[in-house]
Amino acid sequence: MEDFAPWYRFYDDIPKTLRYPHKMMWEMVFDNADKYPKYTALRYMGERVTYEQLKKNILRVQSGLYYAGVRRGDRVAVCLPNIPQAVYCLYALNRMGAVSSFLHPLSAVGELEHYLKELDSRYVVTLDSLYPVFSQVRGIESNRKLILTSPADELSPVRRWMYNTTHPAEVPDNKNIVFWKDLMKHECILPSGVSGEIDNMAVVLFSGGTTGVPKGVMLSDQNLNSMGLQTIAMCHCDVLGKSMLAAMPMFHGFGLGVCVHTALIGGACSILVPRFTVTEYAKLIYKYKAEFIAGVPTLFEAILRSSYLKGKDLSFLRGVFSGGDALPLMLKKRFDDFLLAQGSPVKIREGYGATECVTASCLTPYNTDREGSIGVPMPDMLYKICRVGTCEAVPYEEEGEICISGPSVMMGYLNNQEETEATLKVHADGRVWLHSGDVGMMDSDGFVYFRYRLKRIIVASGYNIYPERIERILEEHKFVRQSCVIGVRDSYRMRRIKAFVVLSEGVPRDKKTCDILIEHCRRNIASFALPKEIEFRSSLPVTGVGKVDYKELESEDNISDR
Repeated sequence: MEDFAPWYRFYDDIPKTLRYPHKMMWEMVFDNADKYPKYTALRYMGERVTYEQLKKNILRVQSGLYYAGVRRGDRVAVCLPNIPQAVYCLYALNRMGAVSSFLHPLSAVGELEHYLKELDSRYVVTLDSLYPVFSQVRGIESNRKLILTSPADELSPVRRWMYNTTHPAEVPDNKNIVFWKDLMKHECILPSGVSGEIDNMAVVLFSGGTTGVPKGVMLSDQNLNSMGLQTIAMCHCDVLGKSMLAAMPMFHGFGLGVCVHTALIGGACSILVPRFTVTEYAKLIYKYKAEFIAGVPTLFEAILRSSYLKGKDLSFLRGVFSGGDALPLMLKKRFDDFLLAQGSPVKIREGYGATECVTASCLTPYNTDREGSIGVPMPDMLYKICRVGTCEAVPYEEEGEICISGPSVMMGYLNNQEETEATLKVHADGRVWLHSGDVGMMDSDGFVYFRYRLKRIIVASGYNIYPERIERILEEHKFVRQSCVIGVRDSYRMRRIKAFVVLSEGVPRDKKTCDILIEHCRRNIASFALPKEIEFRSSLPVTGVGKVDYKELESEDNISDR
């Protein structure tokens, strides 16, 4: 198989290789602040932040974090929705030579304990409203400093007063709790920013890896910058001065990598959406005439169900991108028809990638698509289809494991050399290849097609959910003797979580038992991964070797859904 996919011969105006500045993330953003100081960098709840203000705010936050004790090499957990504080932390920590790790604000206590232990983080930046959750994390107040902020802290005085009046938060006095608003009053003499260290760990995002146990994906400045520049090149239009609607959360590679970092290194505006509702999202698209929107299939299904944008002129759109999950063919056709009816000059473009290469590394070209294809590799990203379990490439049109090589491929998994070696492999060509765990094929023109996952995994609303982990948590409860978790069809989320449970002797099969098990899961599993339905069974089907046959349960459920 060729090094560079043959699709390049069809698209002379898309470069197959790019030049990457030897700069860290903060340097790329500060360059834009110096060139375009009055351009809008962020919009948030009616506020506007220019690039000049963005630079000043990043330095202000760096000073506050330095005063709090954060130093070069520290790992700081940032557990925030899409608010300016999260963006400022990303670049302030990067300028200090510290590492930021973005966590889901709806993480359960058990998950937070796992993340903080893996990170060995002594500092956590989170919402004051999340204090009741963090207060349950073992050792949180004795071993770590909690920096608490409010969505109102970066609002104008009037909006801040209005928000605080309707969203009061009570936090007890504690020497290890500091408030964002107090830290921002301190101005330290800062050392000059760490510069040019593009191959060091900059960001940690958590992903399931090959086993379903959450693993910290170590990403460098080079990883994030290269992905951003590749995305801009594939847009096939100038992004400078335009707007990207950032509804995808920053703990997700799509949200942090595309909706925020790509926008800011391209001189565009990132419109932050701290809490998604389809009506609010639709209003923001139209209010700010956002040229670029990106999301998971669930988001586009929700837009179609909403009436807000129907009849509105969407001729301002320049890019609509879908990722995080396979885009159903009928949904694509319906959304393309919707865009056409609203005067949009573009169609939805499907991408493919993984947190292990930040996010997308493959994207549908700007002016063509092939039915069922997830697109073509981005500049400098190589795709190879290998025989499963080997590093041996298969011919075009033959299925195998999707393997990816290029500058956005992760450094490895934090504290897990074994899984790193199982995922990143050096092939005979001397390159390091990411083995995705996904089966697909490539046609003779270089278009890539996703088929299915080798890993047992459920994707719901763009999130990876690992059934084995939910089963382990269920089976920790004394009521449960055996369990099996599957994903069943859902018209909105694409998949929802269903658990089949064999109860211990004497436990009643009633709603009270169901509620107890759901609450047990809620303490250990993020809300998006909670079982939406529990079905009690006397026994579960097994395979010939005695393992629970989840495929038979999936087959039963699919038949019953028809």
